[in-house]
Amino acid sequence: MSHLVLEGLGKSYGSAVAVEGIDLSVARGEFISLLGPSGCGKTTTLQMIAGFVPVDRGRILLDGADLAAVPPAKRGLGIVFQSYALFPHMTVAENIAFGLEMRDVPKAERESRTLEVMALVGLKGFADRYPRRMSGGQQQRVALARALVIKPSLLLLDEPLSNLDAKLREEMQGELRQIQRSIGTTTILVTHDQHEAMALSDRIVVMNQGRVEQIGAPDTVYDRPQTSFVANFLGKTNLLAAVADGSGHVAVDGFRIALPGAAAGPISLAVRPERLVLAEAGQGFSARITNRVFQGAHWLLSAESAAGALLLTRANDGRAVPAEGDTVAVSFAPADASLISERPSP
Repeated sequence: MSHLVLEGLGKSYGSAVAVEGIDLSVARGEFISLLGPSGCGKTTTLQMIAGFVPVDRGRILLDGADLAAVPPAKRGLGIVFQSYALFPHMTVAENIAFGLEMRDVPKAERESRTLEVMALVGLKGFADRYPRRMSGGQQQRVALARALVIKPSLLLLDEPLSNLDAKLREEMQGELRQIQRSIGTTTILVTHDQHEAMALSDRIVVMNQGRVEQIGAPDTVYDRPQTSFVANFLGKTNLLAAVADGSGHVAVDGFRIALPGAAAGPISLAVRPERLVLAEAGQGFSARITNRVFQGAHWLLSAESAAGALLLTRANDGRAVPAEGDTVAVSFAPADASLISERPSP
């Protein structure tokens, strides 16, 4: 049985649909990221799971039990907000132990569990410190410890790292993933940062306009985008105009490859820049280099072709790099192309 199940989850505000038709099964101990731009419905989905926003359509099941009638405080969930929401008049230990106190956990056990979780998140020795005297990263650890100390069945994270600078955010991503793996708590993260989602998640749920575009492991979603939105939201991509012959082959401006499953007619292919390669003349399709940018380990090349605008990378390995204005041949392996099928607009 799945630990958490969302069945046809939906929410509207008047005539505006915020979330529609979300179906998701989450295994115990899994780390799931809800990823998408602002307004895509990811935070509303998290708030429905938490019980802060009522569900209009569908169900939320936790270990088989419907949460519809269960108030937020009774769901046993750990929640970390973007603002951390720490009590400024309480010490670190008091902030962390607050949830245990509200649950009438005996004092000795409260103190023991508080010290244990402080050590887990790297706050040993900070028990008497006040939040105002702590850095953003330390405050984030306090918020995480407060959520974990109650031993939640489900941990909900609402953009918890967005207030940190880039270097600290990257460090905290590694720590967060290590902590989650060590305790095995099922975790749902809301983020708009694709790099964060790919670094932390077992699976990513890519959302757009209140609906799910694609669900999969980070490498699968990146390498095998199913829609142009997913292809463009997760890094740079090339959307190539192609024609399928209906017999398992497609042609990109005369460059023919095997690609089963494409219905006869015009199609779109997604190919990541790092998967496009410069080929020998006659072994790919033609493109003209329009710009090149040196980025240290590689060159980023822009080009024009009959199949569309291109971005491709060329390793800085001593080989000659085409100049602006040069005509080159470009190719790719069939395994590096994804057939794009657009989801109908809501």
